[in-house]
Amino acid sequence: MTDIPQAKPAPAGTHNRLEHFPVTFFAIVMGMTGLSLALRAVEHAFGLASWGSDLAYASAIVIFGLVSVFYALKAQRYPAAVRAEWNHPVRLAFFPAISISILLIATLTLSRAPAVAEGLWLFGMGLQGMLTIAVISGWIGHRAFQTPHLSPAWFIPAVGNVIVPIAGVQMGYVEISWYFLSVGLIFWIVLLTLVMNRLIFHDPMPGRLQPTLVILIAPPAVGFLAWFHLTGQIDAFARILMNGAYLFTLLVAVQLPRIVKLPFALSFWALSFPFAAVTVASFLYADQTGSAAHRVFGTVLAGVLLVIIAALLIRTLRAIRADEICQPE
Repeated sequence: MTDIPQAKPAPAGTHNRLEHFPVTFFAIVMGMTGLSLALRAVEHAFGLASWGSDLAYASAIVIFGLVSVFYALKAQRYPAAVRAEWNHPVRLAFFPAISISILLIATLTLSRAPAVAEGLWLFGMGLQGMLTIAVISGWIGHRAFQTPHLSPAWFIPAVGNVIVPIAGVQMGYVEISWYFLSVGLIFWIVLLTLVMNRLIFHDPMPGRLQPTLVILIAPPAVGFLAWFHLTGQIDAFARILMNGAYLFTLLVAVQLPRIVKLPFALSFWALSFPFAAVTVASFLYADQTGSAAHRVFGTVLAGVLLVIIAALLIRTLRAIRADEICQPE
């Protein structure tokens, strides 16, 4: 019988790495857009030139483009791998990072190219709305989620909703902005209860998920920004959100020395956007109330954010060179 030639396995390289290219890469875009927003707040507060925020903005767009291309190629060549991520109890929550990245880029683009920003915002808003319904349906559907599957990463779909009003109100989309803020705040309260129960009464999260503790900062910080854009004032509820963000920042600060000693994973990028959000919120609070203390808080947090972003970029590049990323779990 004639032997049938066997296909050679694909070499360990581009194709295998592409198959395992995770959706969590979009967290890098969130971090860089958050850095641009934070630097813009610093520049406004101190009357500085905008080259820092412009550089971070350009970097975010480049990274978003590259990550989008690679993930689209993955979806085309390895659709089963994308379905596996969607069915993954932890990575499912990272899919809205795609729409959040688009919304953040739209927010940064608004002062530069309003028409482009509106198009991006409309697309990101629609995608965020669909992903929110899809993710929540996945949570309450037929899948059997267990307590160890729960982590602060589950906040990501909720955080995405409260980002919508920041640019949406400025474009005149007030009612839809109220809808997204309402959804975000409701699910923040629900998920905060579940996450705190998981953190207090169950086994510690695995090392790869420990950095997601920093995400606890984001919902109240971004919620404060959205609430101000919708109401135009620093009222009692705004103060509750601002101080809630500071509470979680202090809690995270206590845990941070332990977290940074863990082996690097892409989940470490969860450190970036929440610190950016509370930085921007601090400067906004200082600008609206004249609070010198909040100006100092914002300045210190901006310094911490710069150190975090620099360390994350270095560690990510090292991990890529060492072929430690895009590997099967």
